[in-house]
Amino acid sequence: MSAYAEVILPLPLYSTFTYAIPQEMAEDTRVGSRVLVQFGRRKFYTGIVAAIHADAPEGYEVKPLTALLDPTPIVRYPQLKLWQWMADYYLCSPGDVYKAAVPAGLKPESETYLSLNPDYDLDELFSGLNEREAEIIRIMTSEKKITLQEIEKRSGIKNAPAILRPLMEGNVVEVSETVVERYRPKIERMVRLTVPRDDQDALHALFDLVSRSRRQEQALVAYLDLSKWLNPMAKLQEVRRQALLDKAGITPGILKAMQDKGIFEVYKKSINRFQDMPESTRPPMELSEIQREALAGIRRSFRDNPICLLHGVTGSGKTEIYTHLIREVLDAGRQVLYLVPEISLTTQLTDRLRRVFSDRLLVYHSKFSDNERTDVWKRLLHGNEPMIVLGARSAVFLPFAQLGLVIVDEEHESSYKQYDPAPRYNARDTALMLASMHGANTLLGSATPAIETYYKATTGKYGLVTLDRRHNDALLPDIEIIDMKDQRKRKENTGIFSSPLRLATEEALASGRQALMFQNRRGFAPFVICRNCGWTPRCANCDVSLVYHKHSDMLRCHYCGYAVMLPPVCPACGENSIDIQGYGTERIAEEVHERFPQYRVGRMDLDTTRNKDAYQEIIEDFSSHNMDILVGTQMVTKGLDFEKVTVVGVLNADSLLNFPDFRSDERAFNMLSQVAGRAGRHADKGRVFIQTNDPASKVLDFVRRHDYPGFYADEIESRRQLQYPPFTRIINIFIKNKESHACDEAALLLATHLRSTFGERVLGPQKPLVSRVNTYYLQCIMLKVEATASMIKVKRILRTIYESLARDQRIKSSTIYYDVDPV
Repeated sequence: MSAYAEVILPLPLYSTFTYAIPQEMAEDTRVGSRVLVQFGRRKFYTGIVAAIHADAPEGYEVKPLTALLDPTPIVRYPQLKLWQWMADYYLCSPGDVYKAAVPAGLKPESETYLSLNPDYDLDELFSGLNEREAEIIRIMTSEKKITLQEIEKRSGIKNAPAILRPLMEGNVVEVSETVVERYRPKIERMVRLTVPRDDQDALHALFDLVSRSRRQEQALVAYLDLSKWLNPMAKLQEVRRQALLDKAGITPGILKAMQDKGIFEVYKKSINRFQDMPESTRPPMELSEIQREALAGIRRSFRDNPICLLHGVTGSGKTEIYTHLIREVLDAGRQVLYLVPEISLTTQLTDRLRRVFSDRLLVYHSKFSDNERTDVWKRLLHGNEPMIVLGARSAVFLPFAQLGLVIVDEEHESSYKQYDPAPRYNARDTALMLASMHGANTLLGSATPAIETYYKATTGKYGLVTLDRRHNDALLPDIEIIDMKDQRKRKENTGIFSSPLRLATEEALASGRQALMFQNRRGFAPFVICRNCGWTPRCANCDVSLVYHKHSDMLRCHYCGYAVMLPPVCPACGENSIDIQGYGTERIAEEVHERFPQYRVGRMDLDTTRNKDAYQEIIEDFSSHNMDILVGTQMVTKGLDFEKVTVVGVLNADSLLNFPDFRSDERAFNMLSQVAGRAGRHADKGRVFIQTNDPASKVLDFVRRHDYPGFYADEIESRRQLQYPPFTRIINIFIKNKESHACDEAALLLATHLRSTFGERVLGPQKPLVSRVNTYYLQCIMLKVEATASMIKVKRILRTIYESLARDQRIKSSTIYYDVDPV
């Protein structure tokens, strides 16, 4: 009987595709297997088998699987269930989820290569070419095969496909597809003895062979020590060539001589990049009485409810409670997923957790290379041993086998939300579903829980445990709201610094303490304007002004990356009257250095943390007091623990307040409370200065009083009246098009059809705050549905409406996508 596989492809397609399973692959092809398939006329993709059946499809010829890439599946069954749930809930395709979930190193794809037809005479060929064609052919003559991207890079010609098309049609240039394998395993050269371990006579003979060379004898003794050869109770250890050279203090030439004598054999081995870890050195720290009570409360909560919220004020020691829970789960033989919202948090936590869990800790996030992420994936796939994975949101996709606990630290953070591309998922909510599928418990931790989470905890859907005191009874910081209008009126401010913040910083630095300055804008200055005519530089692709970066003297768009040099004179009026206004982290760091020249200043934002190690270097420098003042964006607000920080300055709270979004108050309260929580976490009491032009803001008053319950009560009542989450679920439907009028017309057409089904639940369309991004115009329709609504049913209705409009050119020329539960 013929067998067929339903294959998920890494493409935004709303269905699987059926392929015939060749007889020779039938026995080894299983659900979760990685297969190479042809899609279209020439393209090859790596797909995942989602199902196997015997039903031959009708109406088209079925292609066979091209290759089975692994002897065993690379995706576990619970992962496929999670992918389907995400596709249904977040209104995207399984291919979108697959593309986001699996490291690129496990997704070989075909790549188009170009080559010259050898039958053509080059001299005759060049005589009939124009200048640009000749330049491309000259580049191709030096290569047997070359990609289009490489041709454009080396020639500087941007429309190479158009130039090459007539040459391809004339068979001068040939096109071929080659499957490219991106994963490169780490190869180590290993050393082993050429005699059996239990043959003592043979070992003595080897010592006789090296008796005349002290260096060779050292190498043989070093090998026996490293391999534990002489310990019959120990497992024989493989020995790395470099480790042997280092321990014995010998050169490669000496080792080669021993190979020639038949003493050693050197061989290559593919190894995991994360297997060399130190042995565990210490147990978790002792918990305080209040922490022990909280831990007992979490255990009791888990007996009745698999989800528990740990609401603990900043500095209350939540991480130590997590550590004790992790140890219990690992001791029970199960695995743990520990999610954090920012990659920067993995730096501090890795050191703390590795001291306790050693090689049972794996770290996974997007700053790792494809090879490193593939190695983590393979280690989890091929081993069921108890271990902990610490990672950012993408860690929810890993192939866990025995998941027993999921920890979502700082669960309120918007960084858990994937904005673009699809799937636009929230890792917190996805982790809850992942834990449910594994029968695992989930612990959500935060000093400022999301409104929806706290609502579920206080209404009994989740368990709730509260930590209302800091660890070791450290005091919460004093928070002072600074009226910047009054400061300017009295002329007491210096640049962006109010006099109270300036004086407190001077006092802290003089006493050997540190200060943290928070500004949620990177770059040097957010505004550039001509004093004479009012000209402002705007992005060519987006509806935003450009941000000035002084280090590179460039104006940059923070949406699409467009960049131009800062002009010396105004391009509109020709006058030398360009003003740079406002403050980004780059400018603040410069001003801080000028104000406190004798102290060391660091900066932590997207511009200074682009490589994998930058986070760790900045955090280690600040933690070890190689910096005195750290200026940063929201990266510095999230869970970092700096012992010497006693002063925190929020330089412009107004950029967080009064944002046109129903979550703006919640977002402002959370961020300000979290950054305030970086101060005075140990022996010294902290001081926090929040600078604003609106000191009467009720949000700032709640922050000043550390009053989360009061803020929650006020916010939940507002949400109830306006029917916002948690009382409804919001789906933002975005329409984008290269043409402004086509975008507007498509949005109106779609909104009209949505209202015919959903009625008053549909709001809009309206232009978002940034209505053009990367050359596409945008419109947004908000759909409010009941919190209990079936997302599968909603997805089916939305798909039906889209298909009914698909022939309309306005819809056909537009891209439509969905953002479920926007934050």
